Amino acid sequence: MLPPYAKLLGVTLEQGDDGTPVIVMPFGQHVVGRPGYLQGGAISGLLEVAAIATLRHALAGEAGARIKPINATVDFLRGGRDHVTRATGTITRLGSRVATVEAVAWQDDRARPIAGARMNYLIEREGG
Repeated sequence: MLPPYAKLLGVTLEQGDDGTPVIVMPFGQHVVGRPGYLQGGAISGLLEVAAIATLRHALAGEAGARIKPINATVDFLRGGRDHVTRATGTITRLGSRVATVEAVAWQDDRARPIAGARMNYLIEREGG
């Protein structure tokens, strides 16, 4: 269910209370930017993995649907420290060809996100 980049980040998949995917990224040397903080690319990658997992979860009944990125905007809100980081997505639009997903990443408190993103994806469906 997760894209190959997820393995590089070392992420695992959990389920939220409502069954939606929550992506968990451990802190380690593979994601360090400046000492003691996450690298921005790792945070962006985590947000993208969360958005894709959310979209795949929503498209689970559609075998063969392919997801292709169109664009992404990431907002870094505060420095990610040396803690476990979680991220999840919310679909704001799911059309026949384009989907828009908002993703948020947090550490200790979900109400205090470290980053957020808005991403648009092209959905190629079989027979479409």
